[in-house]
Amino acid sequence: MLTVYESLPDGLLNCEPNELHERLPGPSLIHLAGDIKQPLFVSVLLHGNETTGWYAVRELLIEYQDKLLPRSLSLFIANVAAAKESARHLDDQPDYNRIWKMDQERIENEMVHEVLRQMEQRDVFACIDIHNNTGRNPHYACVNRLASPFFQLATLFANTVVYFIKPDTVLSLAFSNLCPAVTIECGKPSESNGVEHAKGYLRSVLNLQELDEQSRDVHDIRVFHTVAIVKLKQGITIGPEGQNVAMQIFPHLDQLNFSELKPDTVLALTNQDDFMPVEVINEFGKDVAERYFEVKQGSLRTVRSVMPSMLTLDTNIIRQDCFCYLMEQLDLSTTLST
Repeated sequence: MLTVYESLPDGLLNCEPNELHERLPGPSLIHLAGDIKQPLFVSVLLHGNETTGWYAVRELLIEYQDKLLPRSLSLFIANVAAAKESARHLDDQPDYNRIWKMDQERIENEMVHEVLRQMEQRDVFACIDIHNNTGRNPHYACVNRLASPFFQLATLFANTVVYFIKPDTVLSLAFSNLCPAVTIECGKPSESNGVEHAKGYLRSVLNLQELDEQSRDVHDIRVFHTVAIVKLKQGITIGPEGQNVAMQIFPHLDQLNFSELKPDTVLALTNQDDFMPVEVINEFGKDVAERYFEVKQGSLRTVRSVMPSMLTLDTNIIRQDCFCYLMEQLDLSTTLST
């Protein structure tokens, strides 16, 4: 499933995301030489409808068409088939950011293994996986290890950082065994400031001599720990307020992202007062829904203070992925290791 290049295929930088399939046969790893040999690994389009990463990389590489990159770059362009359809993933595909643990028999396992093998062989400097949100969220970076190099890489992008270890099937977690790795969340795909932010960030990292030269005071950083994933239970229907479905969501729902919700905050309307429509899976794989939510007076309500992220109005994304994540703030000064 993986095609490897040692230079940019002809015409690639002229392609829109939905045209990449015309130049690439599928997932592709492109190694580009730079002044510093140790490469930066950048992943784009793990989700085919999250296009900011490709636009940012394309604009950056156009700037460097006639000169050497400051550091070698290994560019992974992932799900070009889904990008053709502007979809997160196709119906017959797994989510390409849920395949990196290789804990199931999939045809994608060989691709995952080869990407990791090649980057380990090349002594990868750092890993950046670029994503978008479908709901309103600030730009933020995610890390999977509480270690200084990871936070130094993250805070070059934003002073809001999310630490998580579940799901444990994401690309950044797999790369964290090889090098400092981050996922950057660049807002909605339609927002041009996300492209500019990601491009400037990539340029900064490519120009780093060593990662620790850009260290930040931990007191400048807001760090949140993702403690649980909220998913719809099997068979639960969802739609906008007013539809005849099991859960109705409000048009302002995604405005609650990265806000502390007080107890008794209503997140959705329900059609059954005696049935919990979601499961809340913590880091140990246990459903702890009653710790965070209750169903009362025809609505799903919080029972404690929580901070959600990735709430979205896109019901297809809710069905494919999750309703939201729940976070707690971390004191980085007492948890950070070198």
